[in-house]
Amino acid sequence: MKNIQRRLISLQLLLFFALLLVGFGVRAADEFPARPEPPRLVNDFTGVLSSSQVAALENKLDAFNQRTSTQIAIVIVKDIFGYDKGDYAFKLAEKWGIGQKGKNNGILILVKPKTDNGETGKVFIAVGYGLEGAVPDITARKTIISAEILPSFKANDYFTGLDRATSVLMSLTAGEFTADQYDKQVSKHSGLPGFAILLIIFMAFMLFNRNRYRTVGANGGAGNLLGSIWLMSMLGGRGGGGSWNDFSGGGGGSGFGGFGGGSFGGGGAGGEW
Repeated sequence: MKNIQRRLISLQLLLFFALLLVGFGVRAADEFPARPEPPRLVNDFTGVLSSSQVAALENKLDAFNQRTSTQIAIVIVKDIFGYDKGDYAFKLAEKWGIGQKGKNNGILILVKPKTDNGETGKVFIAVGYGLEGAVPDITARKTIISAEILPSFKANDYFTGLDRATSVLMSLTAGEFTADQYDKQVSKHSGLPGFAILLIIFMAFMLFNRNRYRTVGANGGAGNLLGSIWLMSMLGGRGGGGSWNDFSGGGGGSGFGGFGGGSFGGGGAGGEW
């Protein structure tokens, strides 16, 4: 009789732990979105991007994937369920298998938008094993996130921030320039002293004022044109909607074929606003 009771207790404990594990599994499934079907590189589960903006980013990243096999994915979620933003990004990237197996050339840009009730916005760039040399943590944090993403996100312009960030990531991973070159370029533009800006404005004013009193004709028109070009070249650096060097995203793709099973090891960085 005692043996039967012990067995019943053992079976009850096993059943309890089995149900507990199933419960954890269901909770984890709810916390992390399932890999999209049909496959997509841009996944907005919040609606902060318009359909045309999603399509533009999808075509841009799909074309890059077809050209280089590097997969840059964007996932925008409503909640990260108490996880650290980096931990959530790595778990999701591994779950989806972003990048090619063996090459580990995937990047995930995770975004949790800021909410009206004061909850902070979070962003994290998770970099696959194979791309950690091309996109060092310090570059992801201090330049891509700080210079390309957060200024736009703070203005609730998610598309521009993502467009600029993906352009830089594409150029870095394709070897168009190094992380060190990019960091120095951003520092140079962001570090322009206020006196230099005032001097440029003053010189531009003098140039345009001189041209205004010229006789209207071919020479005067040329002078005004050259002055305009000069001013734009001096002030152009980081102005406008493009990224600092006007990186091109390429043409539209023919349809993303799916993630290849890439792995992530902890490379990347994040920010909040």
